[in-house]
Amino acid sequence: MQQQIAVVTLGISDLERSKAFYRNGFGWTPVFETPEIAFYQMNGFVFGTWLKSSLERDTKQEGLSGPAPMSLAHNVREERDVQPAIDRLLAAGGTLLRAADSPPYGGLRGYVADPDKHIWEIAFNPLWPIDKNGHVAFKQS
Repeated sequence: MQQQIAVVTLGISDLERSKAFYRNGFGWTPVFETPEIAFYQMNGFVFGTWLKSSLERDTKQEGLSGPAPMSLAHNVREERDVQPAIDRLLAAGGTLLRAADSPPYGGLRGYVADPDKHIWEIAFNPLWPIDKNGHVAFKQS
């Protein structure tokens, strides 16, 4: 099986609120949307936000609760880009979970939750360069 992810979909409670967060915080525009879902074309995969009730119907799972213990990451090209990105996400309705600081491996990172409590790490990692297409690669040290 090919090592890839085609789509990441988050269950959300309010589509308009979610679209406002991703539009105003990250600057993303949906490439497709219905009254239940919004899809965003990313660099190599599709990101979706889907009403939780619709996700429950599609998976035949009732009562899906809160986000799973995981985080998504948005890496930036320069260390100086971390705090402005966090600030935009907070202004767009996000919640600060951890102020930007330096992790043991170097760089800078902080954590923000979207309006549905999905965790986003905003990071600059000097060991993970971003190419001109926005792809992050793991660089062996």
